[in-house]
Amino acid sequence: MGPGNSGFGRKLFAATLCVLGATAALASTYPTKPIRIIVPYPAGGVVDVQTRAMTAGLTLELNQSIVVEARPGANGNIAAEFVAKAPPDGYTLLVSAPFIINNPMLEGSKLRWAPANFVSVSRFSLSPSFFLVPAASPARTLKDFMAIAAKANPPLQHGTTAGSTQSMAVEMLSVATGVNFEPVTYKGAPPAALDLAAQRLAFGIVPSSVAYPFVKDGRLRALANTSSTRSAQLPDVPTAAEAGYPQITVISWYALHAPAGTPATILERLSQAVGAAVARSEVQSKLIGAGGEAAYQDRAAFTRFLVTEEAMWKRINETLKK
Repeated sequence: MGPGNSGFGRKLFAATLCVLGATAALASTYPTKPIRIIVPYPAGGVVDVQTRAMTAGLTLELNQSIVVEARPGANGNIAAEFVAKAPPDGYTLLVSAPFIINNPMLEGSKLRWAPANFVSVSRFSLSPSFFLVPAASPARTLKDFMAIAAKANPPLQHGTTAGSTQSMAVEMLSVATGVNFEPVTYKGAPPAALDLAAQRLAFGIVPSSVAYPFVKDGRLRALANTSSTRSAQLPDVPTAAEAGYPQITVISWYALHAPAGTPATILERLSQAVGAAVARSEVQSKLIGAGGEAAYQDRAAFTRFLVTEEAMWKRINETLKK
């Protein structure tokens, strides 16, 4: 190696050390300013409510302000694109849900973001969803409802957020039974639940935090819980499997993702802080009150979980295309 190349090598090595040193310094002092957490669905919806329950503890763990900002629309794509373009410094995070797996499968090259734009941080909660009908509906069970739906012409309408866990459950029910339904698209569950209560829709599968108040005040009737176990909030409501339709058993989960390139030390700091936040009894109570449950997974466990989730949804999507 000649003197010129040797000098260049030394300069490159020194520059690399400077970058690594700056990154390490950044991570060791993180966070030094407020963190923005971007929610991809409307304020007041299940994702927003669960996120605020978790961030109440996260603020204490990080000793830093956290701003929860709703950027709804396009089934999470608006928020995902925004965070994908944010600096990878740990100060802008995305609340993720199954859309981060399903949207690339359903929309492909139409997306203006890709899974490679993100790295996982941790999962913080799970939430059941309920199959709901207006209180005036004659259906008292899910089998009652399906008997009505099978004879309906035109097909019965339901509120949906395209590509969401709940909308996929309806599609799975349609495939399993041969009964068609007509989707009416909304940006999130709250406005769909309002229209359902006003009898503008025939049914809907709605996240628990939105469903629960409507069921408790009598405006809506829950026919099934789409999770694998009964909900502590509505223990008398059977699971989908108990109601005779195991095909619509799905789980909604909520987690944090960061822009790709975020330093690993910051990701680990965030992951540990989320775990400590979710372990707080007051946070767990807030999650339950919001219709969910604490379901923390650290960065490694959450990454493995995403692999199994992707395989499951790939099978479901392939079934729906047949």
